[in-house]
Amino acid sequence: MKLLRALNESLLKLASWGTIFFMGAIAVVIPYEVFGRYVIKSMSIWSGEVSTFSLAWATMLGGAVGLKKGYQVSMTAVLEAVPPSVGKALKGTGILCMLVFLATMTWYGGVQTLINFEQTSPAMGIKMGYPYACMPIGFFIMFMLTVEEVLVFLGAAPSKGNAA
Repeated sequence: MKLLRALNESLLKLASWGTIFFMGAIAVVIPYEVFGRYVIKSMSIWSGEVSTFSLAWATMLGGAVGLKKGYQVSMTAVLEAVPPSVGKALKGTGILCMLVFLATMTWYGGVQTLINFEQTSPAMGIKMGYPYACMPIGFFIMFMLTVEEVLVFLGAAPSKGNAA
């Protein structure tokens, strides 16, 4: 469990820094696009792709960070309204569904990345596998975080707050 937590902490750190980097790129490129369009009256051909690809990466990496911090939508009111045993069963079912969904999305994201890898973007000419890679990478990080949550839920490991 220590190894899994250390791996997840490293993945989260990379996801956090990646999110900051890609949001920074968006914060620079979008005003540049606006300035170019309305002031200079000339647009660079690459700026639209950079902002779009950065948004995709920031979304997937930020989604992983948000998952760990508990920012996803949940129905805690339902879990609190039912008896504890039913609430635990519902929570377990939700975690299991999430695990299956994330594994499926990681797999199909990887398939899409490989299928589209040799395709090139029209403006920058980069291989489209790089922008597509945000899907399997982001979903894989979310999957690993959920595996840790499953182990804590099953009692195989103490929760992070109870760890020594």
